Amino acid sequence: MTDLNQSALHMHTGASLEGTEIDTLVVGAGQAGVAISEHLSKLGVPHLVLERNRIAEAWRTGRWDSLVANGPAWHDRFPGLEFDDLDADAFAPKERMAAYFEAYAKKFNAPIRTGVEVKNVVRNSDRPGFTIETSAGVIQANRVVCATGPFQRPVIPPIAPKDEKLTQIHSAQYFNPQQLPDGAVLVVGAGSSGVQIADELQRAGRKVYLSVGPHDRPPRSYRNRDFCWWLGVLGEWDAEAAQPGKEHVTIAVSGARGGHTVDFRGLAHQGMTLVGLTKAFDNGVVTFQQDLLENLKNGDKNYLALLDAADAYIARNGLDLPEEPEARASYPEPDCVTKPLLELDLAKAGVTSIIWATGYAVDFSWLQVNAFDAKGKPQHQRGVSSEPGVYFLGLPWLSRRGSSFIWGVWHDAKHVAGHIATQRTYLAYRDSAARQTAD
Repeated sequence: MTDLNQSALHMHTGASLEGTEIDTLVVGAGQAGVAISEHLSKLGVPHLVLERNRIAEAWRTGRWDSLVANGPAWHDRFPGLEFDDLDADAFAPKERMAAYFEAYAKKFNAPIRTGVEVKNVVRNSDRPGFTIETSAGVIQANRVVCATGPFQRPVIPPIAPKDEKLTQIHSAQYFNPQQLPDGAVLVVGAGSSGVQIADELQRAGRKVYLSVGPHDRPPRSYRNRDFCWWLGVLGEWDAEAAQPGKEHVTIAVSGARGGHTVDFRGLAHQGMTLVGLTKAFDNGVVTFQQDLLENLKNGDKNYLALLDAADAYIARNGLDLPEEPEARASYPEPDCVTKPLLELDLAKAGVTSIIWATGYAVDFSWLQVNAFDAKGKPQHQRGVSSEPGVYFLGLPWLSRRGSSFIWGVWHDAKHVAGHIATQRTYLAYRDSAARQTAD
């Protein structure tokens, strides 16, 4: 079996891995994979990170051209490296985020192999650990960390019309307005991706219809503090369970153009047509739920609740932060809200494109182990799987609200790495005891 020299493996591609044995295999070299590699390295755990593309590939090619981080540079980073070329309150462009994770990996010489796809993982029946089939050969590992994150397979709902005259893409395939044919655009989904794409298209001169479902709408900043700071001091990032009914509610927030609060009514007053949740398509006509006003009002409640909590925190702690009464001002209800469209003839409206900003699904088809429930959802406690030796990292609510965010995944990775190191200690004791008996 091949003995891995970790320091020589960083970002090396091409060589065969056939016959390699390693203590811990990490699958994926995005933020989760880089984070767990740092902690494993500090604990002296021999490991290998396999990435089928490049480090942080989703930041490079899986998002639109103008995307920036949704959190400021002081927040959206790991503890061990700052952005030396950005203001702390700036929002890093996506290329800068990819370069950040690559630089972070180099900082501790992470044992990453790029261009290697993990195709299958099965538990061994006659020896400890797992057999892993990769595009560079079959390897063995005692443990496997799934660090592929939550954004693996773009989801377009089955209601999507089968109409060759329409250009339909998921937000993962949207890069800029120029790639779409001339005409109006229907954007389905008003989370961070949908609302930012809709705003960009409108600013490019397109007529845009934005389908708005249930959402949270935090202020970008309030009283001279970014909402990331407010969620931190108010303990929201560390919340260990989602509020009932809010498990799948999307968050509408934007770092674009220096960062701003998403205001759907403001977008409507600029010419965008808001509609409710998309219900169905039939012979070129799309119908919408009668829930637009309710969705907007619930988003307002979320927004105002954070302002109230921030005001109370300031008063309670005697902070000298400027008051911001204008944050509670609101636009009058636009016509598209008071008289909502319940159906739209796409051809008559000139709609030639639909962008489905409808999220992603996980894909663990390669992980053939007993770590999932009947619905295919990973079974774990803070990333420690129900299948011994298998770990998950980077998933939403892995341990807290912040788990799928950059700083949150770093802290979750520390816990998972600690669990791995502890298990290695037990096994080392067992091996030592066996040697003493032999002696």
